[in-house]
Amino acid sequence: MSKIKIMAMGGLNENGKNTYIVEVDNALFIFDAGIKFVSEEMYGIDYIIPDYDYLIKNKKRIKGVFLTHAHPENVGGIFDLIKTLPMIKIFATKYTIEYLKLNGMDEKKIIEITAHHKINFGNVSIFPINVNHSVPDSVMYVINTKDGAIVYTGNFLIDPSMTGPYSMDLGKIAYVGKLGVLCLLSESSFSEQVGHTSPNHKFESYYKEIVNRSPGRLLIGLFDDHLYTIQEIFNALDNTHRKVVIMGHKLQSLINMAISNNYLTIKKNTIGTLEDIEDPKSVILICDDKKNQYHNIRKIADGYDKFITLKEKDSILFAEPSYDYNEKKLVDLQNDLALMNIESYTLPKGRNILHHASTEDLMMMIDLLKPKYCMPVEGEYRYMVGNANLASSLGIPNENIILKQNGEAVTFENGVLQDKTEVIKIGDTLIDGSIGEDVGELVIKDREVLGENGIVLISASLSKKTKEILVGPEVTTRGFIYAKDSVDLIAEIKKISENVITKNTTSEYVDYNAIKQEIRENLGKYFYQETESKPMIIAVIQEV
Repeated sequence: MSKIKIMAMGGLNENGKNTYIVEVDNALFIFDAGIKFVSEEMYGIDYIIPDYDYLIKNKKRIKGVFLTHAHPENVGGIFDLIKTLPMIKIFATKYTIEYLKLNGMDEKKIIEITAHHKINFGNVSIFPINVNHSVPDSVMYVINTKDGAIVYTGNFLIDPSMTGPYSMDLGKIAYVGKLGVLCLLSESSFSEQVGHTSPNHKFESYYKEIVNRSPGRLLIGLFDDHLYTIQEIFNALDNTHRKVVIMGHKLQSLINMAISNNYLTIKKNTIGTLEDIEDPKSVILICDDKKNQYHNIRKIADGYDKFITLKEKDSILFAEPSYDYNEKKLVDLQNDLALMNIESYTLPKGRNILHHASTEDLMMMIDLLKPKYCMPVEGEYRYMVGNANLASSLGIPNENIILKQNGEAVTFENGVLQDKTEVIKIGDTLIDGSIGEDVGELVIKDREVLGENGIVLISASLSKKTKEILVGPEVTTRGFIYAKDSVDLIAEIKKISENVITKNTTSEYVDYNAIKQEIRENLGKYFYQETESKPMIIAVIQEV
C-alpha cells in the first residue's frame, strides 16, 4: 500500500501554467511545466510561471518531468525549471522534443519516450497513451501504483478521424479503466461546451471557401502552436496553383522540421519564396504568438513591414483563436483594414480551433476509465466546477470529486482520500523576457504607476562650500504633462521644491533624506489636487 499526494503548482482556476505533482511514497513526479500569458496591463511581463521553491526543497525526490504536448501552457516553463534545477530529467515524445529544440533546448537534456511503452521507477511505472490534439505525439499519462492508477489527461478531444501522429488509443484507455483507476485528473477548459468538440475543430472546407473567395493575395495570421491547422491550410490549397510564402524564421523552421519528420504532408512546389510575395495569387502565412497576437498583421496594416505592402485586392484571414484580453485589438485592426478596403475574415462563430474536450468527450473519458476519484484540472474555476458536475452526473459520489486550488495537496493512504488538505504556499513568478528572471510585484507596481500617471524628476545642484542652490530645481516630466503647455504648473513645482530644499539645508549640512521625502509628499498632494494624478516623483540632489 502507498501514500500518494497530488497537488497543482499551477493550472487550477487559471488558463495556462499547468504544472502538476504526483508523489508516491518518496518518489516525486512532475507532469507538464507550463507558462501563463498575460495581458498588456502587466507592463512588460511576458509570462508567469509557478514559484518552484517546493521543487527545490524536494529536488532529491524528483524522478522527472513528463511533458504531454508541445504547447507553451504545458511546456513553456521547462526552460525556467531547468535553470532552477539543471540536473532534472525531462521525458517527452519526439515532436515535443523537436519543438523544444527549435526554441533553444539542448536535446541531451531530454529523454525521448514513445506511447504505450512503460517507464519503470521501482514500484511505480509511467505509461503514456496517445491522445487527439492539435499537435502531433500528444499523450496522457498513467501513473501505476499499488493502489491503482493516477491518470492525467493533458489536453485532448475524441475524434477517431484524426490518425497517424494525431491518433488516440481508446482501447488502451479502456484497458487502464478495467485495471482500476484511483484518481483521474482531467482537463476542464471546454466543460461548458455541450456535445463533442469534433467536428467543430475542423476548418479545411472553410479555408477552401476563403481561398476561392479571395481575388488577390491571401494573408493568413496563425499560431505555430497548432500544426493541425497548418496542415489543414495546405490541404485547402491543393490544386489551387497558389504559392505559399512563409514569413518569419520561427514559422519556417517549424514547417521545415515538421516536413522532414513527416508530421506535415505538403505537395511539391507548393512552398514559394520571397520572390513570390508580389504574386497576386500568393498565400502568405504570418506567424504570431499569444503574447503579441495580431502584432505582425498590425505592422503590415500600418505600413511598417519591409516585405509586404497591402494592395486593394488583398484579403486577410485570422486563422487563430481570439482571446478575451485581445478582442479589442482584433476589432480595431479589422476596422482599420475595412477603411483600407481590405476584406478580413475570422473563424466562424460557434466553432473553435482549440482541440479541448467538450462535455461528451469528458464524460466518455470518465466512462472509459471509471475512476474512484475525480479531480478536475486545467481551467478557470467555473470550468472545473462544470467538469465536476459531469462526473457527478455519471455516478461519481460528490465526496469523491476533488475541487482544489493551486498549492492545496490531497493525500491518499491505502487508496482512500484523507480528510486533511495540506496547503503549500506557491506563488507566481513574473518573467520579463528581456531579463529572464522574476521581476517581482514591486517592479510591476512601479511600471503600473509609470504607465498610468507618468514620472516627474526634480533635480538640483548645491554648492559644497556654501550649500546654496547653484542650479535648479529643474523639472523633467514624462507621461504626466506637456511642459510647454503647463508653464504655471512647472513654476509652482519649482517653487515647492526650492522651499523644501531651503528648509532642510544649513550652511554646514544638507538633509538629503528629508528633502527627497518632503518633495515627494508635498508635490504628491499638489499634483493630486491640481490634476487628480499620482505620477512617480524622483528627486535628485547633488553637491558640486
